[in-house]
Amino acid sequence: MKVIRYTPENQKHFERLNKAWLNKFFEVEPLDETLLSQPEEFILRKGGYIFFVEHEGQIIGTVALIFIKQGVYELAKMAVDEAFQGLGAGKFLCSSAIEEAKKLNAEKLILFTNSKLQTAISIYHKLGFKDVPLDEQQFKRANVKMELALKTVKE
Repeated sequence: MKVIRYTPENQKHFERLNKAWLNKFFEVEPLDETLLSQPEEFILRKGGYIFFVEHEGQIIGTVALIFIKQGVYELAKMAVDEAFQGLGAGKFLCSSAIEEAKKLNAEKLILFTNSKLQTAISIYHKLGFKDVPLDEQQFKRANVKMELALKTVKE
């Protein structure tokens, strides 16, 4: 498995992978449609990043780092093709995104998820994310918020 960065040719995989899990567990909301169909405009040009995991020549997963504000990114739009789940691609993607956020000097990562997605939540906990109170979120399905501190505050 290897991580590759977004290219315009891979937009279709970003959309395909995310719509598959959204349709399975929830519904595709209007904001999903916007982010998935136009990631260059709504994620990349705003300071975000999109990564894919490639396995045996196929794109099997994706994740985005969405710029929120200086020092804060949201880990979002993580999806792994159902046929390839269980290979560790989700954890690999998350770990890679965390490392990228550190290189960007991010202070913390946040994410929003749903309590139904226990496999994903387990991965997030193993990688050090902590549950925090849910505040404003943009998606109806989000009922869990998590954070990962990337820098310790110097006394």
